[in-house]
Amino acid sequence: MNGWLLAAGITAFGVAVAHIVGGHRDVVRPLLSCGLAEEPKRVLHAVWHMVSVDLVLSAAALIYLAVADGTSATGPMAWFVAAHFVAYAVAFLVVTLSVGWPKPLLRLPQWILLLPVAVLTGAGAT
Repeated sequence: MNGWLLAAGITAFGVAVAHIVGGHRDVVRPLLSCGLAEEPKRVLHAVWHMVSVDLVLSAAALIYLAVADGTSATGPMAWFVAAHFVAYAVAFLVVTLSVGWPKPLLRLPQWILLLPVAVLTGAGAT
């Protein structure tokens, strides 16, 4: 068993739960009740659900990799998942820093949840 990947998988499941519960309350409900045109509103709603599925599947993959440690695909797949979470964190950082808000790193703190998954996964991939 790979403890790093197990920790990454458990953390990723926590991120998925935070996204699903907190995101539904803080993002989806306001989005669906805003005055945005229906088509872009529904596209954004679908994208939110796609990210939910992606986060859950990534967490499940990490748990599987932790248990099946030692297979030839463990390292490359773990690095892929790590890169995936780094990319998500970078996307939040770029968007947050480009807005010009005061204390921007705390306005959209999702990157704080995403980076630990990447770090733990990278540690388990080596």
